[in-house]
Amino acid sequence: MKKAVIALADGAWFEGVSFGAEGEAGGEVVFNTSMAGYQEILTDPSYKGQMVTMTYPLIGNYGVNAEDVESRRPWVEAFIVKEYSGYPSNWRNRGSLDGYLKSYNIVGIQGIDTRALTKHIRDFGAQQGIISTIDTDPESLIRKAKARPSMAGQDLAKTVSCSELYETRQTTWDIERGYGESKNTSLHVVAYDFGIKRNILRILSTLGCRVTVVPAATSWREVMAMRPDGVLLSNGPGDPEPVTYAVENIKALLDKVPIFGICLGHQLLGIALGGRTYKLKFGHHGGNQPVMDLGTRKVEITSQNHGFAVDMESMPDGVEITHVNLNDNTVEGMRHKELPIFSVQYHPEASPGPHDSAYLFQRFIAMMEIEKIKVKS
Repeated sequence: MKKAVIALADGAWFEGVSFGAEGEAGGEVVFNTSMAGYQEILTDPSYKGQMVTMTYPLIGNYGVNAEDVESRRPWVEAFIVKEYSGYPSNWRNRGSLDGYLKSYNIVGIQGIDTRALTKHIRDFGAQQGIISTIDTDPESLIRKAKARPSMAGQDLAKTVSCSELYETRQTTWDIERGYGESKNTSLHVVAYDFGIKRNILRILSTLGCRVTVVPAATSWREVMAMRPDGVLLSNGPGDPEPVTYAVENIKALLDKVPIFGICLGHQLLGIALGGRTYKLKFGHHGGNQPVMDLGTRKVEITSQNHGFAVDMESMPDGVEITHVNLNDNTVEGMRHKELPIFSVQYHPEASPGPHDSAYLFQRFIAMMEIEKIKVKS
């Protein structure tokens, strides 16, 4: 097995062995606490610009398949694991994780102490790093990592968004039939693609929506010309503040149509409503984040992937906080007190799970139906 080295901008480095593609890759090093779902993580566009460390020690044991993907390709810059399993066993397996990474030229490293790396990130924050099988001199890699730009200030939504609009009717996966197609579409949702995950679209279709997905820079006039019953602002990567074109379009839509924001969409909505965002020390990445719904006092376990958060103290009086993270008290949800607008920082479409937050899609459906009745009356 070929030697590989990962080095961080602050001087920390780890030696391991290569899997996946050979070469050199750079990005912000983050950790994900999920025990399963690595294929969904790899294909989540929100990870563009980042190298993901899995805290669960054994990765690759159930292989990969063509169904468990959340976008058209993997977006992570590199993949970091403690132990890669080269002998996958699962009834749905169609190939190895190693081969999958190779096919998309994604560099991987295994055999390092991922617990030590994770603790380092928790102590010193997410930062730029380099993984290489070509240059294995730690000092050289540290210099390269230091020279890389921060995630702050980067508009990555435009790099992962679709290039033209499309419609989808694909419904959620079923063990007997796989994915289906929605026949009943009583509501029309226009979804802004800032890096959208397919399961968001599948859930909306399953609940009876015709979904039109539009590129990130689509003007609000084009959206309203489609006569939507609601607008969804999707998840996505990078810093929300440089995505000014999206903020301007959202501002124009605020009093025109029900809006539901998820992750980056939540942050962009916060800015459009007059607030600010800030970068978290090491972000929230994983499938086990506890969040409280302040309205019901109910705690849900959520899937999250974000490095920035909304500063609720910067929000105007017309907006209230609805959900908080029980680990660090950061804002996880908000709603407008008068307009049919709400958003969450986490992923209610969580694929493969958990599914505690699926009720939010029903809330969006109910909001659109109520507004539709108001217009008719």
